Amino acid sequence: MTFKGSYTVCVTPFDAQGQLDLTALRRYVDWQIAEGVDGLIPLGSTGEFLSLTRDERSAVAQTVIEAAAGRVPVLIGTAAEWTAEAVALSREAEALGADGVMVVPPYYSSPTDEEVVVHFTRIAEAIGIPVMLYNNPFTANIDLTAPLVARLSRVENIAYIKDTSKNVHRVTELLDQCQGRMTVFAGYYPWESYLAGAEGYSSVMSNIAPALSAQMFARTVDGSGEGRAIYLRSLPLINALAGDLYVSATKAAMAMIGQPMGDPRPPRLPLPQDRKAELRQILATLGIPAGMPTGA
Repeated sequence: MTFKGSYTVCVTPFDAQGQLDLTALRRYVDWQIAEGVDGLIPLGSTGEFLSLTRDERSAVAQTVIEAAAGRVPVLIGTAAEWTAEAVALSREAEALGADGVMVVPPYYSSPTDEEVVVHFTRIAEAIGIPVMLYNNPFTANIDLTAPLVARLSRVENIAYIKDTSKNVHRVTELLDQCQGRMTVFAGYYPWESYLAGAEGYSSVMSNIAPALSAQMFARTVDGSGEGRAIYLRSLPLINALAGDLYVSATKAAMAMIGQPMGDPRPPRLPLPQDRKAELRQILATLGIPAGMPTGA
């Protein structure tokens, strides 16, 4: 199976008491697939994986995999600070039927390049499904540079990377140094990244506008010239969901379109009212009225 296109980095729904809401999660998966997403990635940063218990992480993974039922690929976020735990989470994801895993480097210990190679190699060797590296230097405290990723691309099963460096030229560097061994997914700036050779977008905006995010990819790679217009139209939403309040902003926007997913778990707080007003205006400009879930 080859991964490409717009993959939603899924939020994790909580109920009014702050407990995991698996019914809402199943409904969300069905809606995302009906809107045309190319894949789903639960338990990433947007999914608040660090604010979930071990049992909750398992429940989210199982629910998304079962609800997707093979209709689109599902990559499970299996990051952990301890290598053995990341291995265990990745093995569990494979046993549950995941199509791949996405793994950010250890985010507190600031590992050396050698330690990063050992960490990811042990994960990749423990499973038979693809590993997507997740480069997010703003939260993981280290940058998976192109030379380091080139080393990792020689490890069997490590074949994808989500790059959230905000450096579009990094796509060119990765493709050049990995020599065909690595497929790049954009974390930011999808349209420019597609032009540079990225084959996918790990999309936060797809939580709110899944069809629009998928159309951006399709209309860019088909050469029709429509992708840039879709991107420019989407850019205010992409930017509004970026920054330190990205989880709070995404959940606030979802509530506005009739897909409530609860508040984020502390220490995150609900989005401030002034930011909510900005989001409402952006959604209205995109033609997504309050209470009307749609990506078109």
